Amino acid sequence: MKNVFPKDFIFGVASSAHQIEGSPLSDNAGKSIWYTFCHTPGNINDNSTIDIACDHYNRWKEDIKLLKYLGVSAYRFSISWPRVLPNGYGRVNIKGLDFYNRIIDELLKNEILPVVTIHHWELPVNLQYYGGWLNNKIVDWFTEYSYVLFKTYADKVKFWITLNEPIVTVSLGYLFGIYPPTMRDTHFAFKTAYNLALAHGKTVKLFKEMNIKNAKIGIALNCMPIHPLTKNKLDIEAAKKLHSFQNELFLDILFFGNYPQILVDLFKENIVPISYEDKKIITSSIDFVGLNYYTRFVVKYTDKNVFLNCEYVKDKNKKYTTMGWEVYPKGLYELISWINKKYQPKMIIITENGASFNDKVNKTDNKIYDYDRIEFLKEHIKYLYQALKKYNNIKGYFVWSFLDNFEWTEGYRKRFGLIYVDYKTQKRIIKESGFWYKNFLNKKTV
Repeated sequence: MKNVFPKDFIFGVASSAHQIEGSPLSDNAGKSIWYTFCHTPGNINDNSTIDIACDHYNRWKEDIKLLKYLGVSAYRFSISWPRVLPNGYGRVNIKGLDFYNRIIDELLKNEILPVVTIHHWELPVNLQYYGGWLNNKIVDWFTEYSYVLFKTYADKVKFWITLNEPIVTVSLGYLFGIYPPTMRDTHFAFKTAYNLALAHGKTVKLFKEMNIKNAKIGIALNCMPIHPLTKNKLDIEAAKKLHSFQNELFLDILFFGNYPQILVDLFKENIVPISYEDKKIITSSIDFVGLNYYTRFVVKYTDKNVFLNCEYVKDKNKKYTTMGWEVYPKGLYELISWINKKYQPKMIIITENGASFNDKVNKTDNKIYDYDRIEFLKEHIKYLYQALKKYNNIKGYFVWSFLDNFEWTEGYRKRFGLIYVDYKTQKRIIKESGFWYKNFLNKKTV
């Protein structure tokens, strides 16, 4: 008997506004913090900007035809906050709303389920001038923005994601200063985590109060197994600390209304206590946990002055992507098991899974033979099926990413797409992995 995925299992691909759209200021859109960050010399490794990206803002119709050709049942994309509310609050930009309305309508016309991420890091720069995620008012600004989206699209969009990878905003934006707003302050990092969680909770509460029919709302969290290099007590402790910060921080807050005890013990001077009223809001029941999974970390203890005395270790015998991330398919099964055992969510959706490899166009036949990516997807989908046999609450899987795109501080040097983008001509070429995924979707067997 063949191992076949259920008929109602959702298979899709994912993208984000900032990474593919281009035309960031078109049609009265406001600037995001990533717009100003990209236009500051030295911030992006290849000195690129998002001014053109994949030109999806102008080529969306062509791109949806490609989605239809691939045979996906769903497409996860994000809405740009400053396109819709140029100042972050107040005046609504109708042209911005219309752009996403056209995309949603075209997806539905092609029988593709739109899955909308409300916030994928594109904070309006105007809100950053007021303190961004450190200003308590941002919770209401975010809820106002979410309300505009629900009111406009809720009759057509049945899956909503409040935040994408909030731990990245906390760690890279406020703790390590790598992403905007480039702060390095432990207290600010935990304050940001609080406000992100509260903004999420208030939005979920609003969603439920609006009584949106036949629709679900969740959050997308990037988790990774953290394994100690040895059975040495110090290595084990280092791994536990990093696991608590990377994986448990937001899940514990959202499901239990409190911080992991390890983090409380380590950062009691910097953690913002969660009030009783906010706890009730933050733990508003979500319909699903979105899991973004790429790699695991193997770590060892170090006495160097680094975060949590934790050092990342690479093994020359393991396979790594061009991001420097170990290929570890079993980790998908490990995380699904851990999340189900500890948090018992109603539903899990794999909202991102993919890999960056050194994709090149073959000059002889104009094809991209990305066999490493095919192998990556095959093995991860095998472990996904193994998890599905044990846990029947897994309902979807999205490949990151639909198109090659702007990979944040890496610029255009890293390619994750099932479809190759020639950034000079904007020509799209389906990679062999794209054809493989299309064939897989025809049978859905492993």
